Amino acid sequence: MNTNDYTIRQEKKEEQRAVENLVRESFWNVYRPGCSEHYVIHVLRDDPAFVKELDFVMEKDGVLIGQNMFMRTVINADDGRVIPVLTMGPIGITPELKRHGYGKKLLDYSLEQASAMGFGAVLFEGNIGFYGKSGFDYARKFGIRYHDLPEGADDSFFLCKELIPGYLDGITGVYQTPQGYYVDDADVEAFDRDFPPKEKLKLPGQIF
Repeated sequence: MNTNDYTIRQEKKEEQRAVENLVRESFWNVYRPGCSEHYVIHVLRDDPAFVKELDFVMEKDGVLIGQNMFMRTVINADDGRVIPVLTMGPIGITPELKRHGYGKKLLDYSLEQASAMGFGAVLFEGNIGFYGKSGFDYARKFGIRYHDLPEGADDSFFLCKELIPGYLDGITGVYQTPQGYYVDDADVEAFDRDFPPKEKLKLPGQIF
């Protein structure tokens, strides 16, 4: 996808480290002191659930400014069926261009491509204030529960968008996060040593 201002295309193998550094800059000290997302994408690329065709980067003036990726996963339906779905992310925009509309453009394009490939729904953890603008709603409204979340606990972080209208009709069940998203802190620390030093800060609003 090309416009006068930016390009969205598939990630190239030779730029993987640059993309990891972009993700590191985007997420550093946002949800926790430091971040793990750059290591997560490093691991996910070798996961069998990784959808290579939906691994996107965004460029502006020849410089990488954003990325998004998707993974296959499932809903274990209460009636015994296993429902194929996608999950998404990390999705990130370089810090100096956040809140300029690039994230939504990247998100919307990514979802269009996932839809074109025939995937039925995307479920993931995110902020409804941002992702609701691209058609996401609370997963509970579709009858889908987040794995390991106690009954009655806050599930407002768990979002869903049908890519095929009615794909989740008549389905209730439990969403499963791909195992590749679970990384060990020691492995993150070791991986991070290959990047330029950055200060880890405990900031208001962090959730870890």
